[in-house]
Order: sequence, then structure tokens, then C-alpha cells
Amino acid sequence: MLDISHVSKSFNLGTPVQKDALKDISLYLNEGDFVTVIGGNGAGKSTMLNAIAGVFPVDDGCVKIDGNDVTKDPEYKRAKYIGRVFQDPLRGTAGDMWIEENLAFALRRGKKRNFKWGISNKEREMFVELLKTLDLGLETRLNAKVGLLSGGQRQALTLLMATIKKPQILLLDEHTAALDPKTAQKVLDITNKVVTENNLTTIMITHNMKDAIKYGNRLIMMHEGRIIYDIAGEEKAKLNVSDLLEKFEVASDGEFANDRMMLAR
Repeated sequence: MLDISHVSKSFNLGTPVQKDALKDISLYLNEGDFVTVIGGNGAGKSTMLNAIAGVFPVDDGCVKIDGNDVTKDPEYKRAKYIGRVFQDPLRGTAGDMWIEENLAFALRRGKKRNFKWGISNKEREMFVELLKTLDLGLETRLNAKVGLLSGGQRQALTLLMATIKKPQILLLDEHTAALDPKTAQKVLDITNKVVTENNLTTIMITHNMKDAIKYGNRLIMMHEGRIIYDIAGEEKAKLNVSDLLEKFEVASDGEFANDRMMLAR
């Protein structure tokens, strides 16, 4: 479903502040893979997601989604393949619009607009059923402005919007980092349910090592623009945080010790 081949990306090329954010990374995801990504600040995690989403052109390499070469496609063209949830709960929704209006926009992603009535009764019934799955009481608040929701409710709604039309790839960029621990856990539970039930090919960045181990069928570690550790299946299931720290330190030639304070146990 996703094939990243020898991708590199540098910023401020040829200047004293040049940053080599991605260094010849390759990553292959099968349909339904749920990959958690962990690493210290500046490891290249968000840059990798931006390279997949087409936020900027890559310097070298190739990006394919569901067999389609999208390397040269801009972000808006890749949007038909990708659902994305950002760290900031405010980025994925329109605060001045109703819940049902936000969902309607998400449902129409990639479709031509016309002058038909905005939201049909059939669509409204579908929105109610979808919102019930969140178990947040939002199904009774279709005409509430999204700006009045809590951060957790808004992030859960963003997740629903990102997956209302099953994307080929779902990108989660530390989407619980701005939430309090209880709310973050609720959103993670919803995420796991949505991803699992819909068999979505997903990449989730997290700074929490326990979450990286608990969720998904595969885990990768990034360090200084490279993928230095990739583990899946039963081997991943047997990991604990201490093992993970030790393995990461070996994989990064001892440099990972400097990143320990950037990762949550």
C-alpha cells in the first residue's frame, strides 16, 4: 500500500544551517499495517509524514501509494489517497462550522461540488451512526459549532473526518500529544478501534514508548533522518520499554542515550 524507496530530503541546502532531515530512507507497508514511529526530536518522523503527504518535494527517491507513483504530485493531488490527523486539535476542523457541516465536507473530499441541498437526511443519519461509535455524545449535537468542543472531542471528530472515506494511508502525527493523559487514552482507544475495524494502513508517530509497543503490528525507530530499527509481529509484542531502550541504543551506536529524555516511558 505504501512504498518509500531511497527518499532523501534536506532543508536550507548549501547553507551553514543545512539540515539533512531524511537520509536515503526506504519503507514498505502492506495493506492493513499499523506502524508506530518513535524517535527523538529532529529524528525525521514528521518530515517522513510530510514527504508521504506531498507537503514538499523530496530531493531523491520515490513514493508510491497503492502502486501509484506520487513522487511528483503536490499535496492536493495526494489528498484523495491520504487521511491525516495533526498534533494540534484545531488544524483538522473548521471551528465556526457545525459538526455535521465538517463531516459533510470530509465526505465530499475529492468530489465535484454542485447546487444540491447541502446535507441530505440520509447523510445526516449516517453521521449520527458514525458519531455514536465515538461514545462522546456528539451524535446529539450535530448543529453544535466545532469550536465549542473540547480538544479531545475535536480530535476524535478529526479522526472520524479523516477516515469517513476510507483512505489508502492514514497519517497520525502525534495526534494525542496536546491532550491530557485521560483524554489522550480515550482518543487512542478510538483510533485503535477505527484503524482495526476498517483495516486501515496507518502510520502513527508517538513520543510514548509504551503506546508505541502497545498499538499496531509494527514499530520503527528513527534517528537523525534514518530508520535504525524495524520490528514486527510476535517480536514486537514481547518488547518492554527497557528492552526497547537497549535495542535503540545499540542501533544508534550509543547516540540514542542522548534522546532518552525526549521520549516518554
